[in-house]
Amino acid sequence: ARKLAGISGDALHDPDGTPHYPGTCRGLPADVVAARVAAGEKPSLRLDMAKALEAAGIQACPLSWREIESPCGDLFRDEPAQPEAWGDVILGRSIVPTSYHLSVVLDDAAQGVTHVVRGMDLFHATGLHRLLQVLLGLPAPVYHHHRLILDDDGRKLSKSQGSLSLKSLRAEGATQADILRMIGLE
Repeated sequence: ARKLAGISGDALHDPDGTPHYPGTCRGLPADVVAARVAAGEKPSLRLDMAKALEAAGIQACPLSWREIESPCGDLFRDEPAQPEAWGDVILGRSIVPTSYHLSVVLDDAAQGVTHVVRGMDLFHATGLHRLLQVLLGLPAPVYHHHRLILDDDGRKLSKSQGSLSLKSLRAEGATQADILRMIGLE
């Protein structure tokens, strides 16, 4: 689809490396959309990033988030949010009713979360989360992105990759000091 649309280049990839949606179906007439749905096609719900940025007033007031810099949580910096780097992200699809991005923003607000701690692999996604918070009128928590725990091959430990759990590491003899060292809190 990117080739047909005359789109190329790395500038059109999100921070995770996924190509941006080229807008292939954005301008389809309502009757065409209805016919495709009636034929069994399962559409995705996407955020039109250009319209979202305009609605959020990003030009007048750039987005940022508060990032905790110190282990004690007493030093902060304002981190510029760059939601446009994600393109027209999927907010929902037929097989998954809501995306991770929309889910965490809504869950955090519903639970009154004030501080979010997550891995550096989600650092750039926070800009998108800030945009969703503004668009939905939700409060913005304070964030801290920690260094990832890596295996011997340099890959992040992850349930989806079948990595050892904290419980398993402890069972194999890892001490509290070992685990703190793994996450950079020596």
